[in-house]
Amino acid sequence: MSFGELLRIAPGTKPDLAAIDPASTPGFDGDKDAAHDRLKELRHELTSFQERLWAEGRQSLLIVLQALDGGGKDGLIRKVITAFNPQGTRVIGFGVPTEEELRHDYLWRVHAATPGKGRIGVFNRSHYEDVLVVRVNELVPESVWEKRYDQINDFEATLAANDTRIVKVFLHISRDEQRERFQKRIDDPAKHWKWSSGDLETREHWGDYQAAYADALARCSRDHAPWFVVPADHKWYRDLAVAEILVEAAREMDPQWPEAGDDLSSIVIPQ
Repeated sequence: MSFGELLRIAPGTKPDLAAIDPASTPGFDGDKDAAHDRLKELRHELTSFQERLWAEGRQSLLIVLQALDGGGKDGLIRKVITAFNPQGTRVIGFGVPTEEELRHDYLWRVHAATPGKGRIGVFNRSHYEDVLVVRVNELVPESVWEKRYDQINDFEATLAANDTRIVKVFLHISRDEQRERFQKRIDDPAKHWKWSSGDLETREHWGDYQAAYADALARCSRDHAPWFVVPADHKWYRDLAVAEILVEAAREMDPQWPEAGDDLSSIVIPQ
């Protein structure tokens, strides 16, 4: 069974996040070194895929990354997403909405950031914050965020119908692992810039976030826009699993080299 099949949330099902061990390594029984070797192979395949995607110019890929604070989104981007040429890749993080963004519907800024034909987009946090942090912190009434699941599904269906492949990944870490990662930020002066007192406030709502994520995964995993839950306590497994999922998507997309507009068989470049 492939990584995608093992880690994908089937449409119509609700994951029990408490029953998914964040330190597990489903689909892989090798060691850390073997995972690193495999990752190199996968990165090469992703690089080749992007070149064909760009040349074909008919499809696009959107990668959505979500995790609790300390979940490893930035690390994953450094280890996996850098396989893609930055000229055709855009990584964007959705923070607190600006005054201008608040004047529009919550998907306005998101739609503007989706990748064009031949390109790859990576959302480091995404439109799902509007059914996660907004819900947990009670920034809007339930009557507002409750409607957003269907709105998000419709939005993603529109993207998929226009040849954007969507891969959504939830990096699932344990409470203990989050504590260790937070402590390292505090103990290492070079990582103090990563620390925010808001991280502790978020940690106090651990259970609320688990419930909010479970609902988002259940209500918004579709065949055209699946959610994958990746156990992420082991960084090496996190990187391997996501790379495997992306390669599976790349193979299914199968972009083709375009045919040359002219007959090149008789052309010889003069010395």
